Amino acid sequence: MPDKPLTLAAVTGAHGVAGEVRLKLLGEGLDALKAHVSFNGGALTLAKIRSDNKGGAIARFAEVPDRTAAEQLRGTALTVSREELPALEEGEFYFSDLLDLPVITDKGEPVGRVCAVENFGATDIVEIEKPDGKKFMVPLTAQAVPAWDKDSLTVNADFVD
Repeated sequence: MPDKPLTLAAVTGAHGVAGEVRLKLLGEGLDALKAHVSFNGGALTLAKIRSDNKGGAIARFAEVPDRTAAEQLRGTALTVSREELPALEEGEFYFSDLLDLPVITDKGEPVGRVCAVENFGATDIVEIEKPDGKKFMVPLTAQAVPAWDKDSLTVNADFVD
């Protein structure tokens, strides 16, 4: 999936009157975001960034001159191309690699598709949406998810809701 951009943060709103924005940090946090100068294919150039001391960040982009422009960025995801990120070690992956994968049971029965990957503290969780729109969650452990690749994610049938 080398052509699919990865989201590192999202703009949650304006901060102050000078064009700064508040960011929700995703992935590895502030230090990972500081490693990049431009986002969204060069549309946004990072001029300054600092922690908000609440788990997020405050940023200024060269293209955002005032509060009005900052408010218009609300909801904007800050993305970078995969090539701009460090190489993955064996067994590592990006959550985005799992999104929209078809899900099958270990018995070969279709289940649905991966609609989200979350981590609430204990372990990564895969949210699966069935064809009828109902969703359920499965821990991303070897017992519950014995395998996945670029084409599908396999779930132990005992974990299918």
